[in-house]
Amino acid sequence: MRASLDGLRILILEDEFLIAMDIEQLCRDYGALNVVIARELTEIEQQDVAAQFDVAIVDLMLSGVSTLQFASRLREAGIPFVFASGYSDTDEIKKSFPGVRLVTKPYSGDDLVEAVVTACRRTPLR
Repeated sequence: MRASLDGLRILILEDEFLIAMDIEQLCRDYGALNVVIARELTEIEQQDVAAQFDVAIVDLMLSGVSTLQFASRLREAGIPFVFASGYSDTDEIKKSFPGVRLVTKPYSGDDLVEAVVTACRRTPLR
């Protein structure tokens, strides 16, 4: 099964440069229309994310700062998102964000794309 990100506007919150670039390319390879990387929350906090993005891929920590409050903002705005992180303690996520998928690093590109497709409630291509 091959997932499709056709036409999606995707926000990537990731502070590791190479990982962010890999995710960006992966999203583009699967048809994303626009991909924006924010390596710090200050780059995106004041923007109207609901008007700019269809979905987000969120690392749990950006330069030592938790993204959970920003994730709450995404949820309030109705923007689907997935967590992609190397942190393995999932209790807080399960408690605060039931139903939001955590894709743990290292992950395969297929796993991440599938999680985004599921978050957007899209049907994978065959």
